[in-house]
Amino acid sequence: MIKQILLLILILSSSIFPQVKNPETILEKVKSEFEKIEDYQVDVKIKVDVYFLKMPDRQAKIFYKKPDKFNIESEGFALLPKEGFSFSPLSLLNSKYTSFYERDDTIKGIVTSVIKVIPLEGSSDVILSTLWIDTKRNIIMEIESSRKPTGNYSIDFDYLKTSEGFYLPSSMVFSFSIDKSVMPRGFEIETDSETRKTVSDSTKTKKGTVYLDYSNYIVNKGIPDEVFNKKDGKK
Repeated sequence: MIKQILLLILILSSSIFPQVKNPETILEKVKSEFEKIEDYQVDVKIKVDVYFLKMPDRQAKIFYKKPDKFNIESEGFALLPKEGFSFSPLSLLNSKYTSFYERDDTIKGIVTSVIKVIPLEGSSDVILSTLWIDTKRNIIMEIESSRKPTGNYSIDFDYLKTSEGFYLPSSMVFSFSIDKSVMPRGFEIETDSETRKTVSDSTKTKKGTVYLDYSNYIVNKGIPDEVFNKKDGKK
């Protein structure tokens, strides 16, 4: 009888005072899962919806090597929002930060833990990031970041399970805001004059979106360092 009373008290107290999840434990599991990936290469289809550019869809190939080497090979142009193309959990979690658990939230039918991450290093452009984390697969489903001196961005992920057993993005939607008078740090544009649009809109802040669809992952097969010495956007 006493055990039943104690169990009832425990159930009631847990519903009234729910346990707060440990954000460090959640983030470390995400980091550990991604650290299993030594390298990968993948084909990507890129669709750009940005106010200052008008261009057709493009094909590219992305190379990654642990911990932070990226190279993007494409033809004809390179629109490189660095936070999107080269994003990995290690780029965020290998630096000093503080974090706290905010709440649980459901995205695409998946219950996620919402974690706030504040970088503690002055060299970071990011002021605050909010991560929606699938704690069953230990992957980031969505990220929203505020950065200085201006502008915000968000990344929305869908995943596939590779033949090697890793969860990597099958698609990514990178959305950002931008002051039209100032190109943000981390963006590089290589295109001819015919693809540029004259911007006469008086609205100062603009929105941009880059859609990425991934296919043909090759994981942990080894990539020579020379691949990463090439200039981004060139084959």
